[in-house]
Amino acid sequence: MSPTALNVCLLFGGRSGEHEVSLRSAASVARNLDPARYRQVLIGIDKGGVWHLQARGRFRRESYGERLEIAPSRRPVSVVPGRGLAAGARRIAADVVFPVLHGTFGEDGTIQGLLEVAGLPYVGAGVLSSSLAMDKDKTKEVWRQAGLPVVDSLTLRDASPASVEAVRARFALPVFVKPSAAGSSVGISKVSAPGELAPALTEALRYDAKALVEPAVDAREIECSVLGNEEPEAFPPGEVVPRHEFYSYEAKYLDPQGAELRLPAELPEATRAEVMRLAVAAFRAVEASGLARVDFFVEKSGGRIWLNEINTLPGFTNISMYPKMCEAAGLAYPRLLDRLVELALERHRRRAGLLFSRD
Repeated sequence: MSPTALNVCLLFGGRSGEHEVSLRSAASVARNLDPARYRQVLIGIDKGGVWHLQARGRFRRESYGERLEIAPSRRPVSVVPGRGLAAGARRIAADVVFPVLHGTFGEDGTIQGLLEVAGLPYVGAGVLSSSLAMDKDKTKEVWRQAGLPVVDSLTLRDASPASVEAVRARFALPVFVKPSAAGSSVGISKVSAPGELAPALTEALRYDAKALVEPAVDAREIECSVLGNEEPEAFPPGEVVPRHEFYSYEAKYLDPQGAELRLPAELPEATRAEVMRLAVAAFRAVEASGLARVDFFVEKSGGRIWLNEINTLPGFTNISMYPKMCEAAGLAYPRLLDRLVELALERHRRRAGLLFSRD
């Protein structure tokens, strides 16, 4: 290892319905960080939100890949404002933090705000863009204001008869009901009969205070990786072909045959170019940085393109689309991680030049 190697702190686990996904993403990132360039500092966050400094990486083999286990530590990690991280009285060396976290308390601006207070560089989007992109309802508002194409939707805060009637008055079935702020298809239901609406709303509202209802679109599911800060670039898109009724949590993470990933997606050149253009426009509209995966619907009849959502900390598991799309375009997984660290440090240097006081 080089004496100039960077201390890269991986945060993984977390308080969200995507805790297990994070453990798998973290295992893949840990396996692919170049040991000649980086020293790994592993901090696992348990489901109660306690941070545990890991003495070593504990990898566990699963039928669908590897995961990093979290071992309890006697001295939980704390954040020291302006001075980074500490375990008890001992400061933790961290040159850059990679929050390999998904969903609530990881992708929604909360961790990002904590790392800003600690004065640490970190991979990915900042507080505003993380929070905004996590909330699908607000993301759609911003995209509409930017003139970008989004599927119609209705936002509800309860599963009352009035809410059910509002859905029936607005949309023909089937519809999708999902938490407004959650990921990995957690809490999503496809509703094909009126009697399924109230239970679907109740399920979505277990994970967020708002439920988003959208009409089912007969479309292909296209995804596009975006990488960069001030000058983001989009990679040729891929396609997800679910073998379940839709691209559910089970299809994504539990069933190895749950979906076929087509890289690159077979699209007309004009459609491919427009998806990549819209991906960058969507990234910029929410003021993202570092990385994001932008998801689309491309209608099977007519080819109309709709933005679906943006993920500012997409999956990094062995089967995740974000790194696979980059790899398909020639950017190998280890080099992708190098680039993400570079972008994190670049963004931190730029922010360090700002004035936060008049003194």
